[in-house]
Amino acid sequence: MTALTPRERFRRAPESLLLYAVSDDAWLGERTLASCCAQAVRGGATFLQLRAKRATTKELISAYAEIRDELEREGLAGKVPFVIDDDVEAALAVGADGVHVGQSDESCASARARLGEGAIVGVSAQTVEQALAAQAAGADYLGVGALFKTATKPEAADVSLRTLREICAAVSIPVVGIGGLNASTLASLAHTGVHGAAVVSAIFAAGDIVSATRDLRRIMDGVDLLV
Repeated sequence: MTALTPRERFRRAPESLLLYAVSDDAWLGERTLASCCAQAVRGGATFLQLRAKRATTKELISAYAEIRDELEREGLAGKVPFVIDDDVEAALAVGADGVHVGQSDESCASARARLGEGAIVGVSAQTVEQALAAQAAGADYLGVGALFKTATKPEAADVSLRTLREICAAVSIPVVGIGGLNASTLASLAHTGVHGAAVVSAIFAAGDIVSATRDLRRIMDGVDLLV
């Protein structure tokens, strides 16, 4: 029997977007990014994205390999989809599950052509028009935000919860909300139609990542996302 591709596995389980952990190396301290990512998955993150805006392609390749090795050591390999932010070249080099691209990054169509039909391709969107264009170009899911003010991306355009609902209603692919989402704001996603929340600092800035992720997962498990 032929093994399922990352894209096929994702399409069968869009609920893997429920708690989408986006890595950030700004709060590592003495910790390694690999150990922090493994702790997030152990705590209940359902999707993992390697994001390191200052890293070169070579550094991203190394970081992805280190995280994948750590997940294997922890018995967590393959438990969640694991994609790279922006860098299609790095994703190709390491055989990542896929890539997430923004509006100013390599296009969705180009990423799909280079990575192939088996890879997951996520796209950031701030408007219904962008969302529909990404869907038409072959995106597997959308990241919509920033929903709330965030120190991670202070320049990010604000997206209202009303626009989030409109995007969710307009597309047939799953949507994950992002931007300033934490234990205090996750409940705002109720009845928006999203499939989950993408979280950065509420996980990776925490002193105890496993505990913080577990608390966030508990909240998300209790939020009724359906419209």
